Amino acid sequence: MLSNTALLLTINRVGYLALLLVMAFWFVLGPNSREYSLIFNLLWLVPLLLPLPGLMKGNPYTHAWASFVLCLYLLHALTLVYIAGDWLWFACLELALLVLLSVTFPFYARHRGRELGLGLKKKSKE
Repeated sequence: MLSNTALLLTINRVGYLALLLVMAFWFVLGPNSREYSLIFNLLWLVPLLLPLPGLMKGNPYTHAWASFVLCLYLLHALTLVYIAGDWLWFACLELALLVLLSVTFPFYARHRGRELGLGLKKKSKE
């Protein structure tokens, strides 16, 4: 693995685990966590847990589709930035992590995919 690809993988792993911890804090211990049951709040974390094994293994395909999972949480972060008063710092932290991961996931998938010789096959001319 090249050094740039390894750096992207490290950023992705650390950023994703940080995002998971931030979201767990928000949905389990945050100011609005008492409005719904604990089970309902924990269900918000399930989409984040789905790509976790592939992300930790460094699978480029998982990094590619995990970007779509982040879109759900990006909507949450943008809404929180708009409505949060005292929790604006938290919303900005969540948004910063999501933007970082939304940029680095596809870059890692592209670079690692090229290293492994993966990619879309060109249509043959007949």
